[in-house]
Amino acid sequence: MKKLLHIIATCRGKESRTLKVSDAFIKAFKLKHPECNIDELNLFDAKLPELTVKKLDGKYVLLGGGELAGELKEAWKDIEAHIERFLAADIYLISTPMWNFNIPYILKHYIDIIVQPKYLFRYTQKGPEGLAKNKKMIVITSRGGDYSENSPFHAYDLQEPYLRTIFGFTGITDITFVIAQPMDALGPEVAAQKIKEAEGRAVKVAQEI
Repeated sequence: MKKLLHIIATCRGKESRTLKVSDAFIKAFKLKHPECNIDELNLFDAKLPELTVKKLDGKYVLLGGGELAGELKEAWKDIEAHIERFLAADIYLISTPMWNFNIPYILKHYIDIIVQPKYLFRYTQKGPEGLAKNKKMIVITSRGGDYSENSPFHAYDLQEPYLRTIFGFTGITDITFVIAQPMDALGPEVAAQKIKEAEGRAVKVAQEI
């Protein structure tokens, strides 16, 4: 294992409950894999490229089976840099809270940048094929309420199904979720206990990789 890409999609820094759990994972992971390089990408600091009309023109060229050239190739340099950084990793850690039952807008922006034809997927006679195979992903998330399988609000969890679907489309199917919930609905004492439990699960996941 050579590189772990830690994708941070929370803007709360040290106040982030998600990152408290992620920190426990990373400490255990470093002990297990001291040789692994950890590349940290904080999406709120990254100044992600905007998807302009010219960039979208390039996407449609790729979807049609063409190659980027000239102004379109130039316009895609910053997108390609993010894709190359993503594909250079062997394992991914995504630290994201749940916002409005799904992911923060900044993580959706990042996904829309990197999930591109001929880079992370391609179309074949048998249908779409993911090009980021044989990689592992851990998603650490915290939620204000309880959206677990036994909760009456489980159907509101659009976060886990979406992330499994979009990254599964790219070929990443080995995805483990570590979820801290509820963080707000039952008060601070319950939240503290749920964070502690999630930290324990995160350590176990790191030790089993």
